[in-house]
Amino acid sequence: MIKAVFYKKNGAFRGFGISGHSGYAESGSDIVCASVSSAAMLTANTVTDFFGADAKAYADGNLFELMLNKDCDRSEKLIESFYQHLDFISQDYNGTIRLSVMEV
Repeated sequence: MIKAVFYKKNGAFRGFGISGHSGYAESGSDIVCASVSSAAMLTANTVTDFFGADAKAYADGNLFELMLNKDCDRSEKLIESFYQHLDFISQDYNGTIRLSVMEV
């Protein structure tokens, strides 16, 4: 199962951490993992490279994290949109993604 933790501060999405494997199919053929990975990378690259937000991205093996260091309204909205996207995927592919939200 993919574990996705989203971090909020004062009601705004400030980052996320993703780890695990969905278990929907074998590694390399798993459309859920591919969807989540692609959306996570798009979100992180948009926040850091396109928006130029002050953020830290980290990837190591099966772990990917993004955290905003400062408030950035459009980055916060994009991270919220990513959360909603994963929620939709988790509804379509039940038991593959566990979403949680943590106040920081």
